[in-house]
Amino acid sequence: MRKKLVVGNWKMNMTRGQASAAIESLLLLVDPNTEVEVAICPTYLTIETVSHLLRRSHFLYGAQNVFWMPSGAFTGSISATMLADAGCSFCIVGHSETRGRFGKLEVPESTLGYFSETDETINLKIKSLLYQSIRPILCVGETLAEREAGNTDSVIYDQVKGALAGIEPAEYYSGVVAYEPVWAIGTGKTCDSAEANRVCGVVRKAVAEILDADAAESVQILYGGSVKSGNAAELFSQSDIDGGLVGGASLDAEEFSKIVRSA
Repeated sequence: MRKKLVVGNWKMNMTRGQASAAIESLLLLVDPNTEVEVAICPTYLTIETVSHLLRRSHFLYGAQNVFWMPSGAFTGSISATMLADAGCSFCIVGHSETRGRFGKLEVPESTLGYFSETDETINLKIKSLLYQSIRPILCVGETLAEREAGNTDSVIYDQVKGALAGIEPAEYYSGVVAYEPVWAIGTGKTCDSAEANRVCGVVRKAVAEILDADAAESVQILYGGSVKSGNAAELFSQSDIDGGLVGGASLDAEEFSKIVRSA
């Protein structure tokens, strides 16, 4: 039986002081529950602050991205070795925002080339994380144009296939995949729960075909994209949705605690 997993992705938010206040509130609001895994993925600069506050709690923590080389002349990058040294349990990879696929564009369109993640780099990142026993949270999702063209399933399959290429099935038994429709991220729009569950089923079938049936059964598949306390219970009750990757709502301790309780 797969445990529910709720992950807060703080994105580029929270100073160390704000992070401390948020975690202290969460620890008061969320009761320990061994049946639900809860994790926070803060910025690199607040990982130490978060880890210190969570050291005696049931919460886990992780990072929002990683570079695939263990060390070297890669200015501004952080390796999986460094994340392991910081005690990270998870790391998000392939988020639509690092792929340059925005539901709500908040940067000049001319700068989109800066966000140049590909299936190849995601694959390399996953392999580096697995080598350090850090659980990857692979993000997949379609744009509105791809959905309207009827290409949702093929886009999802291709993203899963590219990300998991050359990985042994047993290596990904503790891995995570998050289905985040690009058009629902930061827009306030949420995929209908039945459709979200259907696409998460597509993800599970893809993992079974690319890896094996055991991997597909053990992998936790999350839904992400404007998850709120008002829709979390319905989403989490679906057969193929094992929890949520929560963005904006994870910045509010009370709101995030309600989402966790829904799991």
